[in-house]
Amino acid sequence: MCAKAQSKIDYRSVELGGVRYVIVRESVFDRLCERADVEAVPIPVEGQTPKTTTDLDRVSLAEKLLRRRLAARLSQAELARRAGVRPETLNRIERGHTTPDFAMIRKLVVAMDAAEQELARKSIP
Repeated sequence: MCAKAQSKIDYRSVELGGVRYVIVRESVFDRLCERADVEAVPIPVEGQTPKTTTDLDRVSLAEKLLRRRLAARLSQAELARRAGVRPETLNRIERGHTTPDFAMIRKLVVAMDAAEQELARKSIP
């Protein structure tokens, strides 16, 4: 929440992997950066050089997804089935070969959360 609000902004938050995020319009983001005296530099999608922020994010996401899937004792095929995605797509994500969009991440997180809850219920005597 802002300390001294001069106007109100409606927003929604999402939670992914226990972390809450707020998605704002680009125009709002630009104004926030301007007020903070920070230059916002978009990361290019095509023609990226190795080890860009996007590449590092993709690797980090892949590692986290793989760790959670293994901890939940799910195969790639089972997680893909539960999330309603193709196993080949999940494989490429876990290997860091592709960056999933928000909808794909959401499907995987929801499926993973459900699997982890099932595993926790099974381990309680």
